[in-house]
Amino acid sequence: MTTMIRRHTIIIAIAVLTSFATAPTAGAQTRLTLADALRIGSEKSEAVAAAKAGEVRADAEIQRASSQALPQVSFLGSYDRTLASEFSSALESTGPGCNPLAVNPAAAVADRVAELERAASCGGIGSGLDFSNLPFGQKNVYRGTLAISQALYTGGRISAQKAQARLGRLAAELTTSSAEAQTALEITRAFYDVALSEKLVAIAELAYAQAESAFAQAKLAFDAGRQPEFELLRAQVARDNQRPLVIRRRADREVAMLRLRQLLELPASETIVVDVELDLESGVLAPPAPFAAAVAAQRAAAAAEIGGTRADVKQAETLVGVREAAMKIARSERLPAVSFTSSLGRVGYPSDGVVPLAGDFRTNWTAGATVSVPLFTGYRLRAGEQVARAELIGAQARLKQTRELAELDAATALQDLSAAEAVWEASAGTIQQAERAYQIAELRNREGLSTQLELSDSRLSLQVAQANRAQAARDVQVARARVALLPNLPVGVR
Repeated sequence: MTTMIRRHTIIIAIAVLTSFATAPTAGAQTRLTLADALRIGSEKSEAVAAAKAGEVRADAEIQRASSQALPQVSFLGSYDRTLASEFSSALESTGPGCNPLAVNPAAAVADRVAELERAASCGGIGSGLDFSNLPFGQKNVYRGTLAISQALYTGGRISAQKAQARLGRLAAELTTSSAEAQTALEITRAFYDVALSEKLVAIAELAYAQAESAFAQAKLAFDAGRQPEFELLRAQVARDNQRPLVIRRRADREVAMLRLRQLLELPASETIVVDVELDLESGVLAPPAPFAAAVAAQRAAAAAEIGGTRADVKQAETLVGVREAAMKIARSERLPAVSFTSSLGRVGYPSDGVVPLAGDFRTNWTAGATVSVPLFTGYRLRAGEQVARAELIGAQARLKQTRELAELDAATALQDLSAAEAVWEASAGTIQQAERAYQIAELRNREGLSTQLELSDSRLSLQVAQANRAQAARDVQVARARVALLPNLPVGVR
């Protein structure tokens, strides 16, 4: 009878697990290690891409700041068509009988003076002269100007702007490192969440199979008249209570899988199999391979030492440098600015037609220096210095605060890792004890020496112990990843 019950139990367990098995998903299957997931996620992360774009922008800012120390060359071309001019009738003859000025050099002095007086009385001594080559009053004018300017002295403004740009590049690099570390931690957490959800589904399905087996045994015993109907009903209720848990665990697995698939940007048709084992039996849980060396190094360092190397602390130090450079720029505006300027221009007046010929152009060329000294700006410069000084004081205060928070965050991360490892180690013997207790309870129930309540209680204790063990393993690995990534993680990210 006992042998028959055991065979029947095994058959029922296999049938239950088969009925709960997830239907195979069409499409490719991807087996992922943590290292593969980190590589794929870093390449496809939007946050990392945005941070790297910030580095490109910072490089452009350095180039723009450096360009102010180089010569500035520009070209300006223009064309003007005169429709009406004040000079068009200035030299025209007026009045009746006014002939053009005609001076005979061989005439007597008195005759030549009389001719000049006559021309003047007609409206201008220029009547009859050729003024077509003069620059004013021309109908068509072409201009081309090449201007050059070179800053000679700016009171330190350009050098301070270049220092600001270089610090901005450093800040962009730190932002990229932080984005990469945060992305790596998110991927690691999602990766182990998938592994944990898979383990919890397996535990729930096994518990359901055990409950189904217990119900089958109770039914056989009831049919044989060895147990009352009350025990049969208890076994049925215990089995039915396991089904919602299985459904909930499977839903959690789907959510965890979706999150990992989103981080890695894998298609929904692709099945993901995480290559990791949350070992529930041995007491050894090796650190994740990508973080093993970093975890050892971080655990050997003090919290204050780790806090001083955090990316947030370096960014705060960079911000202080930026504010100091802004202070220099604000002060430099009070100093004189000296620059050299030169302008080379060609002006063309077409002698015939609209388009000028080569001989119609004339040259204007100037060179000089300009000195600009602010004498009174309505207290604008003083206000600018006050703003820069206030921002510097604020940046220094934030730097001090960030250092303190970074040290506290590092100490918290190390303590969280120690606590997670302690929980993992404490859960080692619990599973063995729970398994042994369930075996005894199952045997006692099969022999009719105990009730369904005792068996259900033992099964629940085993299920909780297995789930706690898997959760502890996941927490240890995520805590190790966080400690390894701590130097580049933003303060407060858990």
